Formats: sequence, C-alpha cells, structure tokens
Amino acid sequence: MTDARFEDGEEGPLRLTADDADGLAVISALVQDAVFPISEMTYVKPRHRFAVMLNRLRWEDRDAARKAVRPVERVQSLLVFDEVLAVHSAGIDRGQKDTVLALLSLAFEPGVAGVGRVILTLAGDGALALTVEVLDVHLRDVTRPYLAPSGKVPDHGL
Repeated sequence: MTDARFEDGEEGPLRLTADDADGLAVISALVQDAVFPISEMTYVKPRHRFAVMLNRLRWEDRDAARKAVRPVERVQSLLVFDEVLAVHSAGIDRGQKDTVLALLSLAFEPGVAGVGRVILTLAGDGALALTVEVLDVHLRDVTRPYLAPSGKVPDHGL
C-alpha cells in the first residue's frame, strides 16, 4: 500500500468539514478570494443554518510548478455553517442586490461554554459574524471548474 498523494485528488470536487479552528483555517485558505453576489447568502433561522453559494478560486490547483501552465480556474462551492444562533453584518448593505462580495478569510473566536463566533472578513471593510453553538462548517464544490473570467490570481500585494 502507498500513501495518498496530493495529485491523486486534484481533479475531484472538494468536500470538507471543519469542527475546530484548525479545520476552519484549511477551509479559510481554500475560500480566500471567493466572490459571490449578496443575494447568494442566506440564514435559515429555524434550521440554524447559514449558507453561501460562492465562486471560489481553486487554490488547491495553484503551485509554482504549474502556475504558468495551467489557466486560473474557479468553481462554484457551497459553504455551510450549521448550529448558527445569530448572524450580524457590518459594512455591507443587504438592500444593494447587485453587490458582489469578496471573501478574504474565516476565523473562529471561542466563547464561553462552547458558544463562539465565526468571522467572515470581506473585502472593503465588510464582515459577517456568526454566533455558533459549536463549530460545524462544510465546504462542497457543486460545479465543475471553469476558467476564471479575469484569468488572474489575486495579488494581495505580497
């Protein structure tokens, strides 16, 4: 038997779950620079679920060896947070239905007795704060990859 290799899974859709801060950090890295219309996020209060349909950059397909060979791709993914007790936003106007948001990162702030907050940091000083009973996050690709319209990888001035 041989160990699994990163290359073995490169073309398959992602299906990840996070139940701690380390797992959330992995998902955060994969959704960095994802874009989505403001209309593609929803909070279903009776189910304690917050979900976002986003167009994420396929960071798992970017490395120095293939950067010049492989075109930049995005894929539509569903990002779901379960056990959400409340959702708060800052710096975004939900009334602007044509707004496209860019997700920069996800972070977990633990609280008392297991309750905590997941912070979704958005470009342009926007943010969402999800009060969660426990950390229960799922990322699932739902379409095949497609060529990124810009053809470029975001450069954060690094």
